[in-house]
Amino acid sequence: MSDINIFVTIGPSSLNKKFLNFINGKASLARLNMSHVKLSKLEKKILFIKKHCSVPICIDTEGAQIRVKSNKSNLKKIKINNKVVINKKRGNFNLYPDEVFDLLKRNDILDIGFEGLQLKLINKKKDKIYLTCTKPGNIEHNKGVHLKNRKIKLNFVTKKDLQAIKIAKKFKIKNYALSFTNSAGDIDKFCKILPTENKYYKIETKSGLKSINSFFQKQKNFLIDRGDLSKDIGIENIPIAQRKIFETSKKYRKIKVAIATNFLETMIDNSYPTRAEVNDIYNSLEMGASSLVLAGETAMGKYPIECVKFLRKIINVYKKNRKK
Repeated sequence: MSDINIFVTIGPSSLNKKFLNFINGKASLARLNMSHVKLSKLEKKILFIKKHCSVPICIDTEGAQIRVKSNKSNLKKIKINNKVVINKKRGNFNLYPDEVFDLLKRNDILDIGFEGLQLKLINKKKDKIYLTCTKPGNIEHNKGVHLKNRKIKLNFVTKKDLQAIKIAKKFKIKNYALSFTNSAGDIDKFCKILPTENKYYKIETKSGLKSINSFFQKQKNFLIDRGDLSKDIGIENIPIAQRKIFETSKKYRKIKVAIATNFLETMIDNSYPTRAEVNDIYNSLEMGASSLVLAGETAMGKYPIECVKFLRKIINVYKKNRKK
């Protein structure tokens, strides 16, 4: 049985000597999520990780996703029927990447973050968009935005991604992930940018699910991001989608599929997982997951080391049971 790897996301809770020393020999990739890493700080983070850890670094691109940008660091509670103004250039709230502003139109519904907030576009002017809240929730800097009523085409990588790749290449980083892989064409374009590096293609949209056969015909390494995928297809459909991806992968040779999101979410604040989380991890291993990814658990959680230890403990139980 081939080993099952653990990928850890590096963030405020894990960018320290203690954690980086600990994951040597325990994790297979140290992931830097460019959606949450400032370009100006990327080089410094790479150097720090390399100094204190031998685990290979993976640059995870922003990809084709809309995000809300706020000049306020705190949460803002939006209530039903509240009005929100999004500015094209400067203001309390903006949309990223910049081209999104021009692509939106009246009656678009913006689903923001993972707490249910929905805003409906009621009017658009040259430099402002006016929205009304149809479902209450929190609006926060850098939260993902999904259009509920239609799709708009964004570039498969952002300008920031291209700059991040350029910096990473300078330090001989060999691992990269393409977020929001929507088509086989996205794979081809990413391969042109990174012809010899190790590449992971993230399945996190309805378009990606529909293209799964063409994906598997082209490349070998994939990652199911259940967080954003749940926003696109509905959280209730995640178990079906996850099983479909693994069933399809078995028709092809040497396909590896990693899984991310929510494995040990309660351990962001608590030192022990729930039974449901343990069962989810074991089920994912039985389906054939090649790697398990810790995201918020290690990036911003209170117990990043304990999360890695517990994930390895469950993997060991699974492997021991499989040998019987």
